[in-house]
Amino acid sequence: MGSSLYRPRRGTGLAAIVSLPRPTPCLALAPMKLFAAGLAAFSAGRVVSADTVSPIQKVVQLISSFQAKIIKEGEVSHTLFAEFSEFCEDRNRNLAHEIKNGKAAVASLKAAIAEEDATSASLNAKIDELAAGIATDEADLKAATQIRDKEHKDFISEEAELVETIDMLDRAVGILEREMAKGGAA
Repeated sequence: MGSSLYRPRRGTGLAAIVSLPRPTPCLALAPMKLFAAGLAAFSAGRVVSADTVSPIQKVVQLISSFQAKIIKEGEVSHTLFAEFSEFCEDRNRNLAHEIKNGKAAVASLKAAIAEEDATSASLNAKIDELAAGIATDEADLKAATQIRDKEHKDFISEEAELVETIDMLDRAVGILEREMAKGGAA
């Protein structure tokens, strides 16, 4: 197991952002290796039967098993850290892409809003213009209706006069015809 076990990947990521010192297995395990070597040398000088295990050998075995367990946990931690670092880098890329797209969308939506505001303002001006035209037309219609009503009253009174005059003329013609018929027969 070399120091490459804890070497972070190059590039952008959590390892590049947070620069925490990484423990190297060589430095962390050096005192243990030295202790284990010393115990092995000490126990080599003593002759022990094959059936019995000396307490020092048990300690050496226990230290060796702890060393293997710690190395395995370190490898698992390194794998988890590498996966988490890759997840963070992917998430960072995705968020950066979403932010870029969001900013572009904001700019286009602001332009659309400005365009619609201008359209709305021009349509409101046209509505005001048409409303003024309608008000003028309604006033003209009211005045024309009043004139028409007055002219209608005048027409009815003139018609009544003319009908009366025609009736008088018809009666006068009838009287003249009768008188002429009497005078021509006489």
